[in-house]
Amino acid sequence: MFYMPKLYTKTGDKGDTSLLGGKRVRKSCIEMGAIGEIDELNSSLGVLIAELREEKMAKNAVSKLIAIQRKLFTIGAQVASVQTTLTKVPRLSRRDVSVLEKWVDTMDTKLPRLTAFILPGGTEEAALAFHARAICRRAERNLVKLSDHYDLPIVLIQYLNRLSDALFALGRWINKKEGMKELKWKK
Repeated sequence: MFYMPKLYTKTGDKGDTSLLGGKRVRKSCIEMGAIGEIDELNSSLGVLIAELREEKMAKNAVSKLIAIQRKLFTIGAQVASVQTTLTKVPRLSRRDVSVLEKWVDTMDTKLPRLTAFILPGGTEEAALAFHARAICRRAERNLVKLSDHYDLPIVLIQYLNRLSDALFALGRWINKKEGMKELKWKK
């Protein structure tokens, strides 16, 4: 059983925090920036899940998104261990990326072919999916920046890249299911 004695430790009151393995770093370091973006993405998925559950429109999507939230914790653990020699850190695999690709393909077969850029929005649930996609892209950019400094497994970047595709497809799928017309970008 996992036990945390107190929620607050006061050890970060001067701007430092610990990575996996105990190494102290500044909260402004690139590792913590990447971890923060992944955390924000995970939280945005939590909001999306809450809305989808409330609407009871996408039970399958909810279970997939919860599985993705778990994978995001795995990514966070890998990022938090880049400065360590820890070996028992959970890892993503190419199979995890394939799972996202299959989900995107499944949704995409039910959607009209894209012929123009579309505006993110529509129903509240779709807008939340599109917003999560934007956060995902930012998290991906931070992982790329981190990979310029550390040897990160490429599968982490691939996963976030595919997740942004999945969230885009999900937003479109929700709008179609709800009868919401996509608004095209007009040049």
